Amino acid sequence: KISRISSLPSDTNTTTTKTGKAPTYTNKMPNTAPIKWAQRSDSLYLTIALSDVRDETINLTDKELKFKGKSESKEYEVSIEFFEEVDAEGSTYKVLPRSVQMHVMKRDKSDDSEFWPRLLKDKALEKNQVKIDWDRYVDEDEEEDAGGFDMSALQGGMGMGGGMPGMGGMGDLDMQKMMEQMGGLEGLGADGLSGEDDGDDDMEDLPDLEET
Repeated sequence: KISRISSLPSDTNTTTTKTGKAPTYTNKMPNTAPIKWAQRSDSLYLTIALSDVRDETINLTDKELKFKGKSESKEYEVSIEFFEEVDAEGSTYKVLPRSVQMHVMKRDKSDDSEFWPRLLKDKALEKNQVKIDWDRYVDEDEEEDAGGFDMSALQGGMGMGGGMPGMGGMGDLDMQKMMEQMGGLEGLGADGLSGEDDGDDDMEDLPDLEET
């Protein structure tokens, strides 16, 4: 006998057996990446709590953050829209062994800027997607005494503006700085690098050696 199986969504797999048992379905939807956050009046500190992340793609715009990556052979992703605009070009991130950490600058950095009431624009999504990073949390009235974030973990981090797959999220701003630095080297000719002319002058000033 030939049995018919109705059409299935493209994101599922089917397994048929000769025993006539019902087929099994495997969901291929990626897992939601967990996010922790803390803030200061001028910036946000975000942590994606996944270990050994690889093949990551991080795209940050002035309004939203999109992350995709693999951890322990599982695929994760998350897409959030910020409560207010941020400065993507001034932000950095770094992939660490136990997490991905990001320092995101707020667009409004004025002295009278207030703490955000939440991270996401959508209050309903905040409860399901985001948790407070209590290790970095401070109350708004305690910020002056607490100071800014400890940035030691982000030393050597990458820029985040307009990240692309395979580029590690490097931003246009970092590329521009790199080109400017390379351009500065063009003014150094061979003489400037080797110093041969100076060496010749020094040799002329040396007295003749006497024969023994």
